[in-house]
Amino acid sequence: MSAVGIDSSNVGYAPATSGPNEISRRLESLPASPYLWRLVILLSLGGCFEIYDLFLTGYIAPGLTRSGLLSTTTESFFGFSGIGAFVAATFAGLFAGTFFLGFLADRFGRRAIFTFALLSYSAASVIMTFQTTSGGLLLWRFIAGIGIGVEIITIDAYITELVPSWMRGRAFAINQAVMFMAVPVVAFLAWSLVPLKPYGLDGWRWVVLIGAAASMVIWVLRLFVPESPLWLARHGRDREAIAVVRKLEAATGGQPQDFLMPEGRPSAAAQKASFSELFRAPYLSLVVLFMVFNFCQAFGFYGFANWVPTLLVEKGITVTKSLQYSFIVAFAYPIAPLLAASFADRYERKWIISGACVAIIAFGLAFAELTQPVLLIACGVLLTAANTTMSYAYHAYQTEVFPTAVRARAAGLVYSMSRISATFSGFIVAFMLREGGVTAVFALITAAMVVVIVTLAAFGPDVRGKALDA
Repeated sequence: MSAVGIDSSNVGYAPATSGPNEISRRLESLPASPYLWRLVILLSLGGCFEIYDLFLTGYIAPGLTRSGLLSTTTESFFGFSGIGAFVAATFAGLFAGTFFLGFLADRFGRRAIFTFALLSYSAASVIMTFQTTSGGLLLWRFIAGIGIGVEIITIDAYITELVPSWMRGRAFAINQAVMFMAVPVVAFLAWSLVPLKPYGLDGWRWVVLIGAAASMVIWVLRLFVPESPLWLARHGRDREAIAVVRKLEAATGGQPQDFLMPEGRPSAAAQKASFSELFRAPYLSLVVLFMVFNFCQAFGFYGFANWVPTLLVEKGITVTKSLQYSFIVAFAYPIAPLLAASFADRYERKWIISGACVAIIAFGLAFAELTQPVLLIACGVLLTAANTTMSYAYHAYQTEVFPTAVRARAAGLVYSMSRISATFSGFIVAFMLREGGVTAVFALITAAMVVVIVTLAAFGPDVRGKALDA
């Protein structure tokens, strides 16, 4: 894979006869099998809790204001007593997790970090639930965000390394569809619980607790998911890598083939790359491209997703009705990626992302002007569908362009830019909402989407049908 100024044949890959490249070749030749799809779904179920936590930010916002912990807007731009600060704390934690801890999955393996990142999020969320001051609430929200940040990039690298390129787009579309099933769930729970106070505990606290408790299912999921064979091979653990690949091949019902590399050969030293290498050739141009992309795309996605109920309230709709409408819109999250799976591998990722951005602009500007409930809901559904299409495509895109040795840390580095922009977007959207209303919010989103389209169209590499580490 190549981009401007990059020759991917020189990105530090091992010779064609080496263990990692033989593993890559065998993975690339895999047909789709029920077992392979089952692994994608199991990993995606683990990701459900990440999505649940990300989206509860917007859905419990009315409850946070009702409880008196936070306000919708603040007098100062960086006010730490408003919903904007809660959004900022979430994404500041996500930034810390992706930027500083992305290397963990490269060092310790996809499977281990997949498990422990989610457990750390769950513990922090439970503690956050019982906070009674805005300071305590924001602190523990930040800590929970760190665990979610590490989890996101680990799942992306994991799926990228388990499925062949010819079905990777569909795998990520299904991955997003399964993960986004959490959105209607959290929307329904918020609609049902946020206006109430069951057993004397604020409804928003119940929404957080339910997600944290359900995430314990990860201990069961991890028993059925193998380590990434590419990661194992890159760390000299050839016997384990071969065993995983043979299990994947056996699940297809095909005839087992011999490996080109001898299984008893001495294990190769783990391939390592320092963080600083990402800022030098041949990685630098890719890193810069995806940093710019991620910084801008987050305004489109989270500028709407985290503010749906609040935007509806600003348009004169009651809190209860806004949560009801948001619940209906939330069904687009799991359905849209399923529809996108039909074309996910037919076109280059960059054109799918660019097309989704055009749709975000069109439906966003329409949402800002409409007032009738039916039209608002319809526009919200279409806008959400465009956002999720963009989401599945770039999650695949930004992991498959980097080699296995640096995949998680590189993806973490570039993805962290979306966390920075989302951190400040909380304050910026609150400011735009106060000064110019819903129309100003979508003007901001439009500008960000234009930058995404121009950047990817000019510099985005082609990836469709290309094997990893080849």
